Amino acid sequence: MTESGASDRAPTVEGRRVTPLIVTEDAELLDDLLRLCAAVGCRPVVRHAPPDRKAEWDAAPLVIVGDDAAARCRGVSRRPGVLLVGRDQDDAGVWRRAVEIGADCVLRLPDAESWLIDRIADVVEGVGRPAVTVGVLGGRGGAGASTLACALAVSAARGGHRTMLVDGDPLGGGLDVLLGAERESGLRWPDLAASKGRVAGAALEESLPELRGLRVLSWDRGDMAVVPPEAMRCVLAAARRRGGVVVVDLPRRIDDATVEALAQVDMGLLVVPGELRAVAAAKRVASLTGMVLDDLRVVVRGPCASGVDAAWTARALGLPLAGELPEEPGLLATLDDGTPPGGSVAGPLGRFCSAFWERVLTPEAVS
Repeated sequence: MTESGASDRAPTVEGRRVTPLIVTEDAELLDDLLRLCAAVGCRPVVRHAPPDRKAEWDAAPLVIVGDDAAARCRGVSRRPGVLLVGRDQDDAGVWRRAVEIGADCVLRLPDAESWLIDRIADVVEGVGRPAVTVGVLGGRGGAGASTLACALAVSAARGGHRTMLVDGDPLGGGLDVLLGAERESGLRWPDLAASKGRVAGAALEESLPELRGLRVLSWDRGDMAVVPPEAMRCVLAAARRRGGVVVVDLPRRIDDATVEALAQVDMGLLVVPGELRAVAAAKRVASLTGMVLDDLRVVVRGPCASGVDAAWTARALGLPLAGELPEEPGLLATLDDGTPPGGSVAGPLGRFCSAFWERVLTPEAVS
C-alpha cells in the first residue's frame, strides 16, 4: 500500500484544506474510511504515519487515526478534531491510546459509520446557517400554490440568494414545466428516490437543472407518484445545509413524505382564493398541516368575492395573514412566452414576492 499524494490536489477554501487526513496502514480499515468519505463526495489525504510537516497535521479540518497508527501518533501536537477509529469492541486499552494522542473520541466501526459520515460531511460542506425554508401549499385544488412557489424561488434568486426549488407534489404537473426547464439536463425525483442517510449538499445542487439562477428538483414524465419519506428527509436536509433559500411546493394531502418535508420547513404559506368555498376547504388543510408545522400563514389570492377579504379569511382560518396576492392579468400569456411566474419585477406576483423576502430574509437569517 502506498501513501496518497492527494495533499497537493486537495480542495481548499480561502487557503484552508477542506478534506480530512486519514492516518492508518490497516488496508481493510482504510477501505471502509475511503468508502465513507466517498459517500459525501470527499477525497481524503492518506498517510501511514503523522505527516512530516507539522502544518499538514494542524491544518487538516479533521484527522482520523486508525487504531493501528495510534502508537505512531504519540507526541504529535495536540489539536481538536482528532478521532481514533478501529473495530475491536473489547479492547480496553483503546481509551489510553486515545488520551495519548489527544483524540476527541473513540469510534468503532461499523456501529459508528452514520455518525462518522455526518462528521466528515460537516467538514467538507461546512456547518453554517441552514437555508430559510418556505413551504407553499394550496387551500384547495387550483389555488395557485405552485405558481407562488415558483415565483418566490425566482424572486429569491434574482435577489442574489442561493436558491433551490423543490417540487414535493408528484401530481402537480412538474415545476420544471412551469419554469420552462423540462428539457434541461439534470436529476429528477426518480433519480433520488433511493436516497438514504446523508446526501452531499454540493453534489445535490450541482446535479439539478439550473434556470434563472436557481436549482430545481422536480419530476420526470414517468409514472412515479410518491417520494419515499426517507428520500424526502435526506434530500431536503442536504438542500438546507447549503444555506440561502429553499422553497418547497407541497401537496394538500398530508402523507409521510409531506410530514418529513414539513418537519424541515421554517414557514408555511397556505394559498387560499378569496371565496367562501375555498376558505371552507382550506380549514381542513390548515388543521392537518398545523399538527406538524408551527408557523403556518395564509396568503389570500384575489380577487375576493363579495363579503370576503384578506383579514376576514385569516380570522376564519385562525392563521396569521402573510399578505394578499392581487390578480395578475395576462399571467398565462406570459408563461406561454417563456416568462416564469414572478419573472416580472413590476407585476403583482413579482412585487408580492419581493416584499415577502424583504420581510423574511433579514441579514441575520441568511448570514
